Amino acid sequence: MGRGDSTSAVDGPEAALLEALFGQSPVGLHVLDTDLRIVRINAATPAMRHVRMQDVVGRRFEEVYLPLLQDAAAAASLVRGVLDSGHPVVGHVVQAHPATDPGRRNFYEISAFRLQAPLGQVLGVALIAVDVSERERGRARTAVLDAVRREVGRSLDVVATCQELVDTLVPAFADVAVVEVVDAVVRGEEPRPSPLAPGVPLRRAAFRSSGDAGAHEPQAHLLGDVRSLPAPTPYTQALADLRPRVVALDGDLPWVGADPDRTEAIRRSGAHTLITAPLAVRGTVLGLISLYRTRQPVRYDAPDADLVLQLADHTALCIDNARRYTREHAIAATVQRHLLPRRPLSRTALETEHLLVPAEGVGQWYDTIALSGARTALVVGTVAGSGIHTATAMGQLRTAIRSLTAFDLPPDELLARLHGTVASLAAERAGLPPSDPLHQQVLTATCAYAVHDPLNRTLTVVGAGSPALTLIPPDGRARALQPTSGSPLGGPERTPFAASTFDVPDESLVVLSTLPVPALDVLGRSPNTDGRPLADLRDDVLYALPPESRTTPAAILLARTRAFPAENVATWQLQAAPTAAATARHHVRRQLTAWNVPEQTALNTELIVSELVTNAVRYGKPPLELRLLHDRTLACELRDAGVAAPHLRHAGPADEGGRGLFIVGELADDWGVRYDDHGKTIWTEQSLTPRR
Repeated sequence: MGRGDSTSAVDGPEAALLEALFGQSPVGLHVLDTDLRIVRINAATPAMRHVRMQDVVGRRFEEVYLPLLQDAAAAASLVRGVLDSGHPVVGHVVQAHPATDPGRRNFYEISAFRLQAPLGQVLGVALIAVDVSERERGRARTAVLDAVRREVGRSLDVVATCQELVDTLVPAFADVAVVEVVDAVVRGEEPRPSPLAPGVPLRRAAFRSSGDAGAHEPQAHLLGDVRSLPAPTPYTQALADLRPRVVALDGDLPWVGADPDRTEAIRRSGAHTLITAPLAVRGTVLGLISLYRTRQPVRYDAPDADLVLQLADHTALCIDNARRYTREHAIAATVQRHLLPRRPLSRTALETEHLLVPAEGVGQWYDTIALSGARTALVVGTVAGSGIHTATAMGQLRTAIRSLTAFDLPPDELLARLHGTVASLAAERAGLPPSDPLHQQVLTATCAYAVHDPLNRTLTVVGAGSPALTLIPPDGRARALQPTSGSPLGGPERTPFAASTFDVPDESLVVLSTLPVPALDVLGRSPNTDGRPLADLRDDVLYALPPESRTTPAAILLARTRAFPAENVATWQLQAAPTAAATARHHVRRQLTAWNVPEQTALNTELIVSELVTNAVRYGKPPLELRLLHDRTLACELRDAGVAAPHLRHAGPADEGGRGLFIVGELADDWGVRYDDHGKTIWTEQSLTPRR
């Protein structure tokens, strides 16, 4: 096939058909010879309307399309491959820039097949080109929308959601992306209804640029900056009517006087087109998204604005979900903060510090509870889950433990009763309607309960779950203790709880946790642990936690034991005889005088001791032991071998007895009974300041 005589062998109807095909078909047709020179071309297609045939016919393929195709050499290589191999190519998409509008990008789907004579002679290549620009642009927009729906909203954090959006759009759809959010929304507050009132501050929550400068790309304001938007500008107009704006940025901008900082940043970045759209949900404004093109020559158009509006709708919904979570989490954290003790209890023989991991989490708790006999209960626990219901469940368990300690129960029995309480609460949740969100949250908890006795220098521990206990005695040789543990609270297992008792010397450091922590390694290597403040040692444990452990809910309690002053303890063995009460009063009067106890408190204590000893002689079993503890309060304890529980009675006017414990209850600030393997102890506590 020679150049210029392509129809010499064709005449009659076939020639007319060929002329109509090349002159009227909307599909681009090209005939190339074996040197890939253009023999004939369809001039009726929109892409060729401004091309003269004499400027095209006879020239090589890549020479003609080099200024137009994005990669003319690759296209020529594709056609050469068809010519050499004879294998056709169907549906290959190439990009081209129209000669009349270099800033616009078109897409063409080309198909090529080799032309051969009946005897097999290779004549050249035929090309068919179809304009598929709208289809490809639609596919590209759909891909961007799918990516945003897939990538944006994976976190329940407002700022992180905004950053996910700009990371997805740059550089696929924009060269510069900025997201600004109403500052109150970042804090989880309820957004205001549209239109956004003038002067409402917006926080620059996310920024991304495809330029070489990266984060140093020209910006009107720094990331995290909070300020209101000057008006009127396209940004404020988009927030006013909730409609996107497509703005050409070349030439003078009429709103430069309203926002000179932003227009100067636009000028320095070289942006030529802007799309700004509101982030709104249910008629309330959450923020604003602004997209700029600087390097991409193609300008934004109306279909792009429709796409950005869809992106903004999805992002606004994700931001609102994150805002609601932030608000709920803030409420839950506030509830937890008010349900926890303000600071750990420090007693004469014990100093404590606590650590909650993570610090902003909910469901973890700690407690230090003063018990009779100068003892202290150490408690750590966690409730599975998050949110306000988890925080309130934590408060319920902490209150239940404090209520149970009032009965002076042994640690194993206390935890067994707590397990029953959690099981009852879990059953209440399970009985809620299936539509209730709380119905799906199974209530389970872990807890470690320990009692420190400074007079016996022991620590009795029981755990539900897998508590960790570390002991560092005065010699500094840290060791991990293995307390007996049962099943988590609220679970279906009914594993019995057994307490473990350990000897704890004075000036020791105890670390009790709901989860294993590196306290043994960290504190075991720390010099002078006995002389450093507990707050510093607590920070050492936190710093040593691996990053993955800092997100796992855990409660850690550090306690330093002290020696209880021996001069503040007085103990007497009494005979179970009628004279025991008088003997006891004599001992008590002399000891209280030595301690300089106020007269009224001393008189009340003598009467209390007299009633307790009288009852023990009459109803208890020897041996009898009387003990006074002079601490922040004055404690009186009477131990006997009997196990019969005393009961408070309200005697009638004619009754001769039954007033002993009533008198004790009236004179003491608190009283109770605790049991051990050797009998029972009736105790009372009085303030050292007499009551008026």
